[in-house]
Amino acid sequence: MKKNEVPQDDEPIYQNKFGDGLLKYATDEQNEYVAVRSAGWEPEIVALKQAWELVEEKVEFARQEVKSGRKSPIFYFMEKKLMDPGILAGYMGLWRWQVNRHFKPGVFDKLKSSTLEKYAKVFDIDIELLAHFDPNHPETPKKA
Repeated sequence: MKKNEVPQDDEPIYQNKFGDGLLKYATDEQNEYVAVRSAGWEPEIVALKQAWELVEEKVEFARQEVKSGRKSPIFYFMEKKLMDPGILAGYMGLWRWQVNRHFKPGVFDKLKSSTLEKYAKVFDIDIELLAHFDPNHPETPKKA
């Protein structure tokens, strides 16, 4: 694509999430690749919005699973941080089946504090938020 053909559909999401727009590469008059800022491209925006809606649905599903007592907070934070059990297992230094087992509320309640600390570090959250997760208020721990 030529430098003057880079889409500039002026989509607000680009300015909010990416500062002055997304960096694209195009060719200039000498057929050299140059960096060009794009203010948006409608098809790309539609796809991004759909992807984020799916992420939000998965996070809400995970929150409901924790609220109903079917899953532990680890499941919620895994979804919120855009991970899957394999990725989370890799960060934790555990087998995938172990992470899946930690999704069980009964198993989660018996985890060592050192394991919870490691999960909290991987999720980049306070251990209190993980250990005392309140699905009704996901950003604040339950009062003890």
